Amino acid sequence: MCGRYTLTVPPSILEKRFEASVPPDVAPTYNAAPSQRLPIITNTEPGKVQLFQWGLLPAWVKDVKAAPKPINARAETLPEKPSFRQLLQRRRCLVLADSFYEWQRPATGSKGPKVPHRILLRTEQPFALAGLWDEWVNRETGEVEPTFTIITTEPNTLMTGIHDRMPVILPGREAELAWLDDHTGAREHLQLLRPHAAELMHEYTVGVQVNSPGNNDAACAAPFAWD
Repeated sequence: MCGRYTLTVPPSILEKRFEASVPPDVAPTYNAAPSQRLPIITNTEPGKVQLFQWGLLPAWVKDVKAAPKPINARAETLPEKPSFRQLLQRRRCLVLADSFYEWQRPATGSKGPKVPHRILLRTEQPFALAGLWDEWVNRETGEVEPTFTIITTEPNTLMTGIHDRMPVILPGREAELAWLDDHTGAREHLQLLRPHAAELMHEYTVGVQVNSPGNNDAACAAPFAWD
């Protein structure tokens, strides 16, 4: 699962890294959480960063209040679920990040809180998570609600001791462009949805500030030593 992440670099770095224009209302976030509007790049407008809400609301949904809004989609089952299968074919996106958080459960039989970890690339540079997006249209008002979900996969060796899932980090610019490319076949897209190389990543524990989405400052990402 991926339920929190960060994107702390300034817009100028995002523009250079992802070759896309960045709107002025994109601000650094140290605790990106579901339901927030966050920066992504879609396959239909690859030269533009846009703010979409995290938590997928498919176009076919009629009852918004009752509809689940998945924040994650499992890579292994994308071709099996009709809603995800269609989006895999026509609505893919890059979710811009520079780290993600995951909570490590206590060892079996022991007590204690879940310990949050921050996971990032060794270079500490921004990266793209593989995602899917859609647009839901309010039939009464005509208002469009753009949303996205993050694709997860099995953990690499770095993540195994922390959690049984991890988000798909696309391994560089070539993979990012291939994920966005509509001419790339579904089989090739699925081949990109693999665990990132563990040796290119590192992690450290952080404090309880990150537990609340109401906290969104550098303290969320600061190293903290748990006893």
